[in-house]
Amino acid sequence: MRIKSLNQRFMVFLVLPVAILLFGTGFLGFFYARGIMLEQWRKGAVMRLQWAAHHMDMRLAKPVELIEMFHEAVIQQPHRAVQDWLLERIEAVDGVISVNLDLPQRGGRGMGRMFQRGAGPGKGVMMGSHREKVYTISTPRFDTTSGTKAVDIVSEFRDQDGTILGKLTVSISFDYVMQDIVRLGWWESELACLVDESGMYLAQTKELETRSRLGEGDDPLELAVLTALKEKEFGTFLGEGHPPEMVAGFHKLTRAPWAIVMFAPGRKILEPIVRFRNYYLLAMAFSIAVILVLIRLVTGKAVRSIREISEAAGHVAQGRYIAPLEVRSADEIGRLVNSFNRMIEGLKERDFIRDTFGRYVDPEVAEELLKRPEASRLGGEKREVVILMSDIRGFSSLTETLSPESVITALNKHFSHVIEVVQEHRGIIVDFFGDGVLVFFDPLGGPIKEYVLKALRCALKIQERVNELGRELEEMGFPGFKIGIGINAGEVVVGNIGSETRAKYGIVGAPVNAVHRIQAEAKGGEVVVAERIYSCVSDVVDVVRSFKVEMKGFRQPQTLYVIRLKKQVSFT
Repeated sequence: MRIKSLNQRFMVFLVLPVAILLFGTGFLGFFYARGIMLEQWRKGAVMRLQWAAHHMDMRLAKPVELIEMFHEAVIQQPHRAVQDWLLERIEAVDGVISVNLDLPQRGGRGMGRMFQRGAGPGKGVMMGSHREKVYTISTPRFDTTSGTKAVDIVSEFRDQDGTILGKLTVSISFDYVMQDIVRLGWWESELACLVDESGMYLAQTKELETRSRLGEGDDPLELAVLTALKEKEFGTFLGEGHPPEMVAGFHKLTRAPWAIVMFAPGRKILEPIVRFRNYYLLAMAFSIAVILVLIRLVTGKAVRSIREISEAAGHVAQGRYIAPLEVRSADEIGRLVNSFNRMIEGLKERDFIRDTFGRYVDPEVAEELLKRPEASRLGGEKREVVILMSDIRGFSSLTETLSPESVITALNKHFSHVIEVVQEHRGIIVDFFGDGVLVFFDPLGGPIKEYVLKALRCALKIQERVNELGRELEEMGFPGFKIGIGINAGEVVVGNIGSETRAKYGIVGAPVNAVHRIQAEAKGGEVVVAERIYSCVSDVVDVVRSFKVEMKGFRQPQTLYVIRLKKQVSFT
């Protein structure tokens, strides 16, 4: 896609990198923060589960310790009063529903308390290892006596052969065991459950009441938890998806073969970072929108100014000048517009000079002339000027022997030298006539003598340059040529001559016609001047010859002078 608009370039090459940077930063930040939050959840979940497991263990600790003490007392066969005291202590523990002691070899089976003081001859009660548990905890059941859910802690008594001699069964309210868990608050607000080693649900929150065991729906996350229950004391797991659809954690109890399992939706855990991500995306969109607005505000003026400059340049290229452009700022764009306006003014002035004075007027002379009112309007004024005209002698015969290309080459070289010399002496070229050129020197109403000297210096310098050119042309195989120059002075009309659509700065009057005749009297290499000119420069020139000629517009014959510079005089 080709981007043409400067505004589009700003938007693409400024906004796009910023958007990529913001998006990349947010993307990496999101994943980094997500990892931190998941890790924090893991640590927090393990701590909560550990705390819950600890409280459940504490609820079971007192009756279990007393059961272990009673088991020890039965093994050691103390007095019955000790056994009574221990059973009373067990019954007094909070949460205990009932205590059943069954020793059939010493009096049959009964409910409530049953005491035996001895194990009988030759039949001692076997003492279990201190490293082994002397009790088991059953799964929760419904107790018909209390009408509540209960768990049984059972301690069996065996002889040395492993035969069961009796057992102690202590029923504890399951609600009492779960009391601290319920009080925590998170139990009812989270997806949580209490499971045994096989994964059967012992207790669960309302969301899980339709389930009977962990992993029954072949859920990969639940199966992973169930597998870990057989190998680890605690752990956390992430489900499928990014972010994970569900996360889970578990922790085993110490006193009972149970584990507390907690599930949580991944989005709920990551809700803060997801919310931050959404806010970040909104902030990024807002920032990009602000940048776009700023680009429109800041660069809009610049783009509009550049567009105006471009359109104005197109008009100028077609030769149509428009009004100066408005400068809207003081910065680089404002300076550019200001420079463009000055350039247009310069071009207009240059074109005016070109159209008015031609291409061969010294810029300083043109600038000085433009300060005068008559230079910018049709018409002019009368004043005395010095007029110079030069012409190549015998040029018509030369054209017959040279090719057109050679003629043009020789003329161009000749005129290039003439134009350069005229400009050096602040002359104004009026026109070219074939191989001749008409020039005048305008004192602008001031003393004429200074400009007569300029015209004389110009004429002598032209002759010198033409002689050098003649030698150059001969070396190139072209025949050399000479020029004749005539100089006159007189009052003429100076100004713009022509029409509103095409005008030229020039001179009109009898002295112009006279200089043409004076130039015609000059031979190759000569400078012929009128008497008015000679009177101004007689102190610096010698007369080679003088003669009289009849000239149109004059009643009497006019004296002309062929002059040369005195040897002791030099013009710099």
